[in-house]
Amino acid sequence: MRTLALLAINAGSSSVKFAVFAWPAHGDPERRPRHEGEAVVAGNGATIRFDGAPAHSLPRAPGDDPFRAILLHVAQWAREQLPHLALGGVAHRVVHGGAQYAAPVVVDDAVLGALRRLTPLAPLHQPHSLDAIDLFRNLLPGVPQIAVFDTAFHHTLPRSEQMLPLPHAWFDKGVRRYGFHGLSYAYLSVALDEAFGARAQGRVIAAHLGSGASLCALRALRSVATTMGFSALDGLMMGTRCGSLDPGAVLHLLDVEHLSHAALGQILYHESGLKGVSGISSDPRELLAREASGDAQARDALALYVHRIVRETGALTALLGGLDMLVFTAGIGEHCAVLRERICAALGWLGVALDPTANAAHAHVVSHASSTVTVVVEPTNEAWIAARDARRLLGARQEGLA
Repeated sequence: MRTLALLAINAGSSSVKFAVFAWPAHGDPERRPRHEGEAVVAGNGATIRFDGAPAHSLPRAPGDDPFRAILLHVAQWAREQLPHLALGGVAHRVVHGGAQYAAPVVVDDAVLGALRRLTPLAPLHQPHSLDAIDLFRNLLPGVPQIAVFDTAFHHTLPRSEQMLPLPHAWFDKGVRRYGFHGLSYAYLSVALDEAFGARAQGRVIAAHLGSGASLCALRALRSVATTMGFSALDGLMMGTRCGSLDPGAVLHLLDVEHLSHAALGQILYHESGLKGVSGISSDPRELLAREASGDAQARDALALYVHRIVRETGALTALLGGLDMLVFTAGIGEHCAVLRERICAALGWLGVALDPTANAAHAHVVSHASSTVTVVVEPTNEAWIAARDARRLLGARQEGLA
């Protein structure tokens, strides 16, 4: 007898992550997936790995879209290599749900069309996740495809945080702060509550530091402010994205440097951030090595990266009226002890004090006993949030039909 399961798909701008969770008879799926893997697009090709095995090149015909080849391979893997599992649904991380979608939804033609109209708000991510939904609808007819939104967690933002200082008519048209990385912050809201109880209900800032980066201020584990805004370009300096930028600089690039819209988008999304300032790489590990050898641009890039995080942390702390807990998550946040140390050293005035040994070991709590702010390293689990939300939605629908 085959086990009912959920497949979670995270089709990002340069990779596709996937995980299979058993569908429990009652309650939420287990945190640990039964199977998982990741494919990474590199140039015109891609590599893929399953269940911790070494990555291998993905065969595809010349001219094929590497993302489509990855998704076809994942679907084939689920059908042929996991015969003991029966998929009851596929949960897709979708970056932008706009003002309309504040909860997971089963995707039909109308929903897919509405989400495609939001593509200009998240051009790096939205097309890939929607193409994945479309492909899996065709490959797995009858299996519900559920969109789970990165923006949904931030629907608790107060109106003053949502609004932008533009003519009010634009707010009504959807030009507002949405916030992103919501699946990551949703997981932290669960994990922190379990680990720290009442302390996590206080004034918390979570730092999702990966290739994309943002901060989220939480009170009672609900989003009250966040650094990303109308688009995923806003806020912190990132791997290749600029973060907050004077709009006058954008007008200058258009009017004086005569950049086209496409050329400007390429710079802001792909050639800025750590990569742009350093002129070398978006990978902090490489930049730290170059900094140690005396590279001035690598030093500048890392200094600006830390500076922007510290600056925004101070602003969010002011909105919260103080800080009880600082949480690091995602690739850089979880694994780069040096940058954690630099960020926390600059926040010493807040009462932040690291334990160097715990920080070097990437312990769960890395703050010193004397620190008035608890500093936590909490691995995120976006795939589980997607599977959990899909399970709850489909379970509720089944109960409604019973």
